[in-house]
Amino acid sequence: MDSRADNRMVARLLAETADLLEVDGGDSFRIRSYRRAAEAAEETTVDLAAAADDTARLLEIPGIGKSMAAHLQAIFSTGKLPLREDLLAKYGAGILELLKLPGMGPKTVALVWAAAKISSVDELAEAIAAGRLQGLPRMGAKQIEKLRKGIDGYRRSAGRFRIDLAEDEARRIAAYLLEFEGIEKVTPAGSLRRGRETVGDLDLLATGPACAPEHTAAAVEHVAAYPGIHDLIAKGENKVSFHLEAGLQVDVRLLPAASYGAALQYFTGSKAHNVSLRQRALKMGYTLNEWALARLDGGAPVAEATEEDIYAALDMDWMPPEMRENLGEIEAAARHALPRLVAAEDLRGDVHMHTTASDGRNSIREMAEAALACGYSYIAITDHSSNLAMTGGLDEKRALEQIARIREVDRALEGRIRVFSGIEVDILPDGALDLDEEVLAQMEVVIASVHTRFEQSREEMTERTLRAIENPYVRILGHPTGRLLLRREPFALDMGAVARRAAELGVAMEHNAAPERLDLCDRDLRLAKEMGCRIVISSDSHDARNLGKMGYGVRQLRRAWLTAEDVLNTRSAEGFLAGLRKKP
Repeated sequence: MDSRADNRMVARLLAETADLLEVDGGDSFRIRSYRRAAEAAEETTVDLAAAADDTARLLEIPGIGKSMAAHLQAIFSTGKLPLREDLLAKYGAGILELLKLPGMGPKTVALVWAAAKISSVDELAEAIAAGRLQGLPRMGAKQIEKLRKGIDGYRRSAGRFRIDLAEDEARRIAAYLLEFEGIEKVTPAGSLRRGRETVGDLDLLATGPACAPEHTAAAVEHVAAYPGIHDLIAKGENKVSFHLEAGLQVDVRLLPAASYGAALQYFTGSKAHNVSLRQRALKMGYTLNEWALARLDGGAPVAEATEEDIYAALDMDWMPPEMRENLGEIEAAARHALPRLVAAEDLRGDVHMHTTASDGRNSIREMAEAALACGYSYIAITDHSSNLAMTGGLDEKRALEQIARIREVDRALEGRIRVFSGIEVDILPDGALDLDEEVLAQMEVVIASVHTRFEQSREEMTERTLRAIENPYVRILGHPTGRLLLRREPFALDMGAVARRAAELGVAMEHNAAPERLDLCDRDLRLAKEMGCRIVISSDSHDARNLGKMGYGVRQLRRAWLTAEDVLNTRSAEGFLAGLRKKP
């Protein structure tokens, strides 16, 4: 089982408990203890599930005391945290959704609860519509409008889950299913297998001797006993459907090996892809469903065990799951002209990361050693500039000191990995940059990013971004739309105009692979490629452990049909620098 997924689940429960305590007006020391424990659960390398029965081992983790160790043991024995359950009983489960809205931290939630007993998104929307928030402390017209827009955004994304969180759940469930003798393979299908940035539900396909039609009864009972089930939706002869506590619906299908490939193809492709593929099958005299590709005349199976067999029988090349959106992949596969998509192993460097010099958790040397463990041959250290005050960003003096430290570490590593000096410089509201050009000129990798004033109009934001990339020292435009998945919509921007000018200037466009961003999206990546833009993929890591999350971003590049040749950091260190905009 994935220990990081289990630890993240514990961290979420503890952090939610801290928020609920703050809403409840709890003791500040107690609130801090839950927050520290949540951070400890997220950061520790200890597998908390494996250590749950060993109190002494739990107490060795900084931030975990005796009472908190008992809480962790309760989580792993019952799947719940008693205090969290008590507070949810008092305020209602909707309070957790309310806390996800922009501008609705625990203090604001406590305010609207005390004033109007509001404990859900729907109740807040009704209160705004009725004018009941007017006159409350910290509830001016601008804040109320911000909340209204936040509700609109939340409702548009309701029922969606980030790819990394869905994948964690898939791994946890798969590990449980594989504990059952006779289940030999479990594969996620649907939008998760296609690499979509968010998913609405989770399809898991299982096969093995226990999944044969005459043996599924016991396996079905095993699936239905999964301890993470919040409510059981349905239980049939070969399918179990349920909701997890966070609301994610999971459909587990038990399939015989003979039809596993047909089911995998059927449940992976988008609706449009599958319709087009079935039409092709019909023209060739076949019928295609989740059980097999079979002849129309007589129904004899032609292919069923593997996806490769099915596509081959349709005179097509097998295609990566990320391509199956009916965007020309069927025609390309029929012409045997599919591109070789970029893969994680093609990446040779990661050029956007933060250290303790701003808001990161690790030193320059620690980030370099972690990158070495990922197999990279170069990195760029790109801490924030000072405009983003909450990050402890660098002014000119500290930036120059940081350049010296980076170069010292680079020399000390003696060629095992290159460490480039860099910065993530803020694009100010008027398009100026947050550091003097004399300082930027001394850095090898200058990333310019917007971090403030997201509410600017499309025209203002476009002009702001265009002015920033005109600066001759900017080499990469960072997370170009500023989105935070399911939390903040992309800001308004004429992407075509920005991509066109970036291509003319030689400024690379970043795909930020942090799973909460995945910015650029696949559509904008395709546009950037069409415009001739150079693409860089980066982790934007603030923690050495997150360097390994580039795979989420790679899947977006693959969805955009990008190849290794389209991505600058598939090149050597020298090739990467040479591919960036030339410095004055």
